[in-house]
Amino acid sequence: MSAFVLAIPIIIIRYAFLSMVNKEALKRAAYFAPLVGRERIAYWVYQAATLFIMLDLILLKIKVDSDWFYIGVVTYSFGLVLYAMSMLDYARPKTNGMNVKGLYRISRNPMYIAYFICLLGCVLISNSWALFTLLIVFQISSHWIILSEERWCIKKFGEEYMRYMNKVRRYI
Repeated sequence: MSAFVLAIPIIIIRYAFLSMVNKEALKRAAYFAPLVGRERIAYWVYQAATLFIMLDLILLKIKVDSDWFYIGVVTYSFGLVLYAMSMLDYARPKTNGMNVKGLYRISRNPMYIAYFICLLGCVLISNSWALFTLLIVFQISSHWIILSEERWCIKKFGEEYMRYMNKVRRYI
């Protein structure tokens, strides 16, 4: 069976679920903060890595006979739950638009973490070093995107976001 079936729940959570909970949140999630310098390169690496991850999943097979299969299923499932929870939290920001509830009390970037965990599960389920390499490239480029988002949030939310940054870690 093609490993692309693993991408389907991720896509459904990202677009259909988020749209059902809050259409405005779907628009916000599609917004990229203004990029400067190397962040522009990171943005294109991020986009290319996302494309290649999806293409790789189409080409890969689920390896049920792999020693890593069940660990991958648990990792992937945990990531999906976190992803859905982070999307739900994202869809319900404070009135000023800042997200600080739910998983956002633990991490400033729970969607990125959940997405990484889902894709790590995909790596284990498909037993693919190529997918693992793409995931690492994706995650490194995501860090630069996150830095641009933080700069944008500081500009938009000011002191409130700075206090939030001092209280809640970037990742975990």
